[in-house]
Amino acid sequence: MANNEETFKKIQEIIADQLDKEPEEVKMESNFKNDFDADSLDIFEIINEIEDEFDVKIEAEEGIDTVKDLVEFVEKQA
Repeated sequence: MANNEETFKKIQEIIADQLDKEPEEVKMESNFKNDFDADSLDIFEIINEIEDEFDVKIEAEEGIDTVKDLVEFVEKQA
């Protein structure tokens, strides 16, 4: 089972790749809409890739606004 740091690193890479950012720009406290100006399609694509990578199912209404929300959700499902 991955620890929080490993989970964050992988999610960080996925988000950076999807949003054309440098990994260092993706922090735990980063908000998808406010910090990255991500739209619902961007978030959908990120969630799809994370579902495939971690073999989890994320419902759109899970209240995922920040990178930390996503890391914690994946950790709970793992």
